[in-house]
Amino acid sequence: MTGKTRVTMRDVAAASGVSQATVSFVLNDAPGQTIPAATRERVRRAADELGYRPHSIARALREGASRIVVLEAGGLPRGHHLSSFIAGLDEELGAAGFGLLVSYGEGVSARAAITAIEPRAVIDLPAVCAGPDHDVADGGWIDGMVAHRLVQLRHLVARGHRAVAVAVPAGDDPFLALMAGQVRDAAEELGLPEPLPLVVDGDPEKPVGALKAGVTAVAALTDDLALGVLAVLADTGLSAPGDLAVIGFDDTPHGALWRPALTTVRLDARAYGRRTARTLLGLPVGDARPAPARVIERASA
Repeated sequence: MTGKTRVTMRDVAAASGVSQATVSFVLNDAPGQTIPAATRERVRRAADELGYRPHSIARALREGASRIVVLEAGGLPRGHHLSSFIAGLDEELGAAGFGLLVSYGEGVSARAAITAIEPRAVIDLPAVCAGPDHDVADGGWIDGMVAHRLVQLRHLVARGHRAVAVAVPAGDDPFLALMAGQVRDAAEELGLPEPLPLVVDGDPEKPVGALKAGVTAVAALTDDLALGVLAVLADTGLSAPGDLAVIGFDDTPHGALWRPALTTVRLDARAYGRRTARTLLGLPVGDARPAPARVIERASA
């Protein structure tokens, strides 16, 4: 694989002629999948020939002397699911006698401070999220971010929508760009056309342009972006879901207070935090298995 530092699931999928989801299901022995034996063998052979190795959270850790664990979260969007993840991580580490320090710094001074306290481990969450496969073990297709985006888009598809836009922010945020890529991957898996980017910057012509392009629904990267779309619709005399169905992502509390109330996707982020802590400590996952993401159905989609 010339020019690449690491083989990804996308490479294995291309080599074996299947989707990334199928690769994930095969390599992780996901239950409940009816994948032919010949396909499974083809995927495993391609993975072996390419030298594919799954991403592991262990690569984001380093051992130290204290009973402090540091979570580096600098640059990540600070939404409801991040705060819930941190709460679950803190809860589980505390039960094992460890303290949690969350760092949002990204510069040399933040690194120096972390080194000075000699933490037992550092979880570099941005590095895990932005790795070649985006999620710790399954590339996001089983219970990671791509799977969550599939839940979001399936809700729209079930209501007859196929021309979907993805609400993105103005500017250049690498993690939100990564999230937009996950929406595109999910749309491809569902056989949808590539989602049209809908930049949320207060311009009332953007939703009008989307409508003219035949778009009937908007999947937003975050609840805040979804609310931005609803605000512009209200300002221009359009409505959701009549003119555009709008679904958010993260189930922030203020989404339920909007009118129309925002349909969104809820993650069991607290359980993800607990699972990460147990993995870090070498403990059985046990009851810290996250529930599947689910749609909180309200009025907007």
